[in-house]
Amino acid sequence: MFTKDGVNYLYPFILVTSLFALWGFANDISNPMVAAFRNILLISHFESSLVQFAFYAGYCVMAIPAAIFIQKFNYKNGILLGLALYSIGCLLFIPAGNTMHFWAFLGAYFVMTCGLSFLETTANPFILSMGPDESATRRLNFAQAFNPIGSLTGMLIAKNFILARLYKASVEEREILQTTNPEYFMEISKNDLAVVSLPYFLLGIAVAFFFLIFLFVKLPNSTAIKKGSLNIGSTFKRLLKNPLYTRSVVAQAFYVGVQIMVWTFIIHYAEGELGMSKPEAQGYNMIAMGIFVSSRFVCTYLLKYVKPNLLLMCLAFGGIFFTLGTIFVQGMFGLYCLVAISACMSLMFPTIYGIALKGLGDDAKLGSAGLILAIGGGAFLPPLQGLLIDKAVWFESLSSVRFSFVLPLICFLVIAHFGHWVGKYAVK
Repeated sequence: MFTKDGVNYLYPFILVTSLFALWGFANDISNPMVAAFRNILLISHFESSLVQFAFYAGYCVMAIPAAIFIQKFNYKNGILLGLALYSIGCLLFIPAGNTMHFWAFLGAYFVMTCGLSFLETTANPFILSMGPDESATRRLNFAQAFNPIGSLTGMLIAKNFILARLYKASVEEREILQTTNPEYFMEISKNDLAVVSLPYFLLGIAVAFFFLIFLFVKLPNSTAIKKGSLNIGSTFKRLLKNPLYTRSVVAQAFYVGVQIMVWTFIIHYAEGELGMSKPEAQGYNMIAMGIFVSSRFVCTYLLKYVKPNLLLMCLAFGGIFFTLGTIFVQGMFGLYCLVAISACMSLMFPTIYGIALKGLGDDAKLGSAGLILAIGGGAFLPPLQGLLIDKAVWFESLSSVRFSFVLPLICFLVIAHFGHWVGKYAVK
């Protein structure tokens, strides 16, 4: 599994696989920060969800440049540049906290995720190259299994070392304090921003340590492709003319959007509908991640017997069912439905990824970058949901938080349609 042409890739595989946990940690320590910044800085749901816009915009902006970079240089340099940007972005949280300006935090998130975009664009194809072709998919699935480990760790840090240590007051209570005692309000806000910034600073130090490891370690077969053997313009033209690929990119954008919306706004739902504290609400986020991981193993087994597009469509219908429960059912059962959505999302990203790249040959090297670019769906859809929470007043019996989940509902409808279309397309 890890030997090819007489070269043993086990040690390089272990090193590169560690990166999957690193970006999983960054993703899921950041989701709860949407609610945290809203309370600390007294901004709207829309403004606070710009955390996700800045975070996933980095993926969107850097995916294609990252792919071109590793074509011109190699996988190792792509990893080093990704780790450098990741570390710099994390370290920027300290000056951002000192300025107390929200835009400074958004800038730090953007720089950090430009680095993550490089890492994801580089690590996935690098893992595929580390051994025999027939075991490439197994290697990638094994490496991806470490992503949720990083995610769960990030959620745990966010719950116990950030949310639990913030000043215990609602937005309304902070607004009153801002008026009656502005000096004390500024003091607690500065302390809260320091609480948010410290874990990112420590993460930046840890990532810098990984940079030094990769700098001095020799990685075999780190060349992405021979220079001059790929015409980027021609490749993009072929990809854009491939309806299976282009529709897959669109479906991936909607999938990433629904994933980020569900995991970001669990806290808002639990707070607004059930009066839970942020740490308690984050506990349900962690349960959702546990369900997500468990469901991935179950769905991977089911793929032995069910076509990928059919399983994708069934999962999308499950997502539709639970999202309707989230919208129309009040109380704890509505929250249970929201948490259960994670079971339906578990296999969507790799399934769409595999469908998109099937039969592309060398075009898959840039095609994979387009799928990383599709992560930009996580940049645009959460702010729209935040705007709905701020503005939507449609039914007296339906709160704006519950109504806002109409956006995830639309996403699942798009994914279900894609799964159905792929079945028809494959028959031709």
